[in-house]
Amino acid sequence: MRWLGAEVLTSVRKNGGYTLLELIIVILILALIISIAAPKVVGYLGRSKIHAAEIQIANIGSALSLYRLDIGKYPTEEQGLKVLVEKPADTSSWDGPYLTRRDGIIDPWGQPYLYKIASSDGHPIIMSYGADGKAGGTGENCDVTSEH
Repeated sequence: MRWLGAEVLTSVRKNGGYTLLELIIVILILALIISIAAPKVVGYLGRSKIHAAEIQIANIGSALSLYRLDIGKYPTEEQGLKVLVEKPADTSSWDGPYLTRRDGIIDPWGQPYLYKIASSDGHPIIMSYGADGKAGGTGENCDVTSEH
């Protein structure tokens, strides 16, 4: 009888769990996979925000064209892009909102898009300074602009 109990006990110990060495090996393999994959994922995220900014800038450009058709001119720099989502007090022919979402004038990094009128041809320039919020930069910090 004792022998049967010892056999059952030995069987439980063999199948009862993982050793510390096995757990350490699994953790090291996971850490290696994460260290290789994480930079790629972060890079994709940065590029996707830049691509999203390019698309939003194109949408804002289209909305500005509709605004110009209704009002007869682009908004002033003082008015800014807010006139695309809120009716200005001094305009009667406004037929907006020209953007369906109020956050359509906010870049993917949470900053308002910059808006100015080009002095050479009078067309608007919409831009974002990227993740760092400063002019210039590379990667996710690069400027995204409607100028080409």
